[in-house]
Amino acid sequence: MLLSCAIIDDEPLAVSLLESYVLKTPFLELKGTYNSAVEALAALQQAPVDLLFLDIQMPDLTGLEFSRMVGDTTRIIFTTAFEQYALDSYKVNALDYLLKPISYPDFLQSATKAFQWYELLKGKEPGEKEKPEPESIFIKTEYKLVQVDLRSILYIEGLKDYVKIYLEDEPRPILSLMSMKSMEELLPASRFIRVHRSFIVQPEKIKVIERNRIVFGKEYIPISDSYKQRFIEFLSGRSLLPKL
Repeated sequence: MLLSCAIIDDEPLAVSLLESYVLKTPFLELKGTYNSAVEALAALQQAPVDLLFLDIQMPDLTGLEFSRMVGDTTRIIFTTAFEQYALDSYKVNALDYLLKPISYPDFLQSATKAFQWYELLKGKEPGEKEKPEPESIFIKTEYKLVQVDLRSILYIEGLKDYVKIYLEDEPRPILSLMSMKSMEELLPASRFIRVHRSFIVQPEKIKVIERNRIVFGKEYIPISDSYKQRFIEFLSGRSLLPKL
């Protein structure tokens, strides 16, 4: 699946950078670039796109104002140099928020989130074969992107601003600067589940559950009360469940 997209930014250099990012992202198709929201308005009303990379602070018509004129089928990723606009961007239901200067790994992570959102929205159409889920994800760690095989993930632990991804047959976890919420959205919901504010697990890798804890070797993952019922429902079709 290709996502059609457009870029709106009053800074030509910012447009050029984002255009270069779009062109090397295989699931994105660039339909237009614009240096003002006013210029883009008529074109995008005639030919809407799936995804819009939209600057917030622009003359005449700001990105926040323009976002309220965009149809429900277009998802927005805001791009701005001003961190204070983050809260406002989520009030208008933006998919993501990229703070300038924007790196390609951050851009790719946001674009991937949009791709996954449209995959879920599209679902399975009549007569269409079941689409395979992604087998891997890209994680930013130590200034590089690392491809992680989903089948190798045991569990993810959330710290304050980081996550630790624990893999089979790997002595050390992968450390990445991202939130647990972002990690949860990136993972297929059919294969991973959150069992605690600080832990996401892959149920297929669970061998032992005891005393309200999941056992991975010498490590014990707590199942908190707020996530217990969902976890039980997730497993109910696969086992004769013990009392957790």
